[in-house]
Amino acid sequence: MMRSLLFVPGDSERKMEKAAASGADALILDLEDSVAPSRKAEARRMVASYLAGADRSDQAPKLIVRINALDTGLTDDDLAAVVAGAPDAILLPKAGSGADLQDLGARIAVEEAEAGLPDGGIRVHALMTETAGGMLAASSFASKSARLSALAWGAEDLAAAIGAASNKDEEGRYTDVFRMARSLTILAAAHADVDAIDTVFTDFRDAGGLEAECRAAVRDGFSGKMAIHPDQVGVINMAFTPAPADVERAVRILALFAAAGPDAGVLSLDGKMIDRPHLRQAERVARRAGLEPGALPGQD
Repeated sequence: MMRSLLFVPGDSERKMEKAAASGADALILDLEDSVAPSRKAEARRMVASYLAGADRSDQAPKLIVRINALDTGLTDDDLAAVVAGAPDAILLPKAGSGADLQDLGARIAVEEAEAGLPDGGIRVHALMTETAGGMLAASSFASKSARLSALAWGAEDLAAAIGAASNKDEEGRYTDVFRMARSLTILAAAHADVDAIDTVFTDFRDAGGLEAECRAAVRDGFSGKMAIHPDQVGVINMAFTPAPADVERAVRILALFAAAGPDAGVLSLDGKMIDRPHLRQAERVARRAGLEPGALPGQD
C-alpha cells in the first residue's frame, strides 16, 4: 500500500533523480499540468528514459505516470512513449466515468501487446473529482476495469471547472463542494475495493497543517496522500504508518480469525467482542504496515 505519492515534473531529469531518494512510496512522473505544451514531447522522452533505467527493486519507489486527459488529443502519444517502460501504473486525470477507465485500459492493452508486456500488468489510478461529471458519476468507477487500483481526488482543477473563486473558506477549511468530492472519493474507492488517495496539501512550508490534514485522512479511511514537494514525504509517511500497538492488535485479530476458520463470526479479544468489520479493519492496518500476505496468519 502506497502512503506517499510524490509528483515530479516529467521534463526535469534532475528532479526525477532527486525524487527517487525522497523516501516516497511512489513517484508520479507528470506529463500533464507541470509540463508546458511546448515541452510535452521532451517530457515523454525524459520519462521513457527514466523508466528504462530506474531501480525497480522492491525497496525502490513505485513509478506512476500521469498522462494527459483523454479529451486533450495527447493521450495516445503519452502511452506510446511510456508503456514500453512498464510503469507500475498510469494516472488518468479528469476521469469522467468508469467508461473512461475502460477506454484507457483498452489503449494500454494495445501498447502492452506491442511492447511484449503481459496484458494487464500496468495498473490504473484515476483522479475522479477534477470535473463535475466525474463527481456525478462516482459510482460508475467500480467494476469497470480490472486495472483500477486507486482513486484519488483533486481540488484545484475542480475549482476551475465549476467556477469557484477558492476551494477553501476564510478559516482554511474546504467548502461544501470540495468536502463532498473528498467524501465521494472515499466511498467510490470502498465501493470499487481499491485504495483511496488524498489530495495534495499545497502549502509545502506548513508542516503542521500537512500533518493535521494527514491525520484527518487516516481517520476517515484514505490509504495515502499525494505530495508536491520532497519535504512533505516524511510527514505523510509517518502519519500513514500505523502505530506499533495498532499493528500488534491487527495481527492478533487476524490470528484469531485464521484459527477459527472461514465460518467464524463473533469472537472475543481482551474481553471484547470482535466480528467481521474488525477483521476487515485489521487487514487494512496490516497492509498499511507493509506486512506481506504470506507473513500474516492464515494468509499464506
